[in-house]
Amino acid sequence: MGLSDSFAFLSPSSISRGGKNAVRQMWDRVNGWPGGKALFSRLIGTMAPYTGTIGAEVLELRHGHAEVLMRDRRAVRNHLDSVHAVALVNLAELAGNIALAYSLPDDARFIVAGLSIEYLKKARGPIRGICDCPTPETSAKQEYPVLVRLVNEAGEDVAKATLRSLVGPKRE
Repeated sequence: MGLSDSFAFLSPSSISRGGKNAVRQMWDRVNGWPGGKALFSRLIGTMAPYTGTIGAEVLELRHGHAEVLMRDRRAVRNHLDSVHAVALVNLAELAGNIALAYSLPDDARFIVAGLSIEYLKKARGPIRGICDCPTPETSAKQEYPVLVRLVNEAGEDVAKATLRSLVGPKRE
């Protein structure tokens, strides 16, 4: 059985239908491995290809919390030599989505229904997306605000985002 067979539970149909919480299952499986965080981050980027374009790495993930690092590199910069606004939004969405996804009951799924972001200062250097979010107890239809801070290397907030995430039951 190859590595891809080990992650068959991550097919799009298994994530949105039946089964266990695939994000939690995958993180819990690989987090302790050497290179496991990088592997998890690449798999997330494969599942959501646009998200993968920023090359971020998930550093920490647990119920209601995620920390994701986006390194400063040319591919995420703008013409002003700072991190592009869209790369920051992408990082905020990634951090918020995996924090919420990890926290969901096995029978729940979610979708982002809206997103707002406030840019506080130019983003330069590595940026960390930090999310502390609600942990839904059930898959009952409900909207949750998911707050994400984007922080530079000095610990200063460069942006703050709020994702309006709709949680509901998985399709059978």
